[in-house]
Amino acid sequence: MSDPAPVPAASSEPTTLPTLDPVIHAQARLRVVVSLATLAGDDRLSFPRLQELVEMTAGNLSTHLRKLEEAGYVRLTKTYRRRTPVTYVALTRAGRRAFEDYTATLRQLLDRTDNDHRREPT
Repeated sequence: MSDPAPVPAASSEPTTLPTLDPVIHAQARLRVVVSLATLAGDDRLSFPRLQELVEMTAGNLSTHLRKLEEAGYVRLTKTYRRRTPVTYVALTRAGRRAFEDYTATLRQLLDRTDNDHRREPT
């Protein structure tokens, strides 16, 4: 009886995985950024419309928007429509770039995982 074919050894080179932006990666903030990223460059959403899209309470959405604003990813504009206060939310250029980087990193991770599974012996 012959010995089974040797399984190729894993590369001894340590590989570091790219990291995902923790500000965007939180599920609730990711939903906010994705919703805003679908808009054209300078478009914005009213707070109530964004709240409806992401299905969050006003308090929860405010907390996540504060984190995104602190990171420079969103811009909040408070104004009045007639006599009613209204808050608009827009993705900044930095926020759009961060989201593009996030999705590129996620694709890299998925591609790496996909490639690793293809190399596994069956």
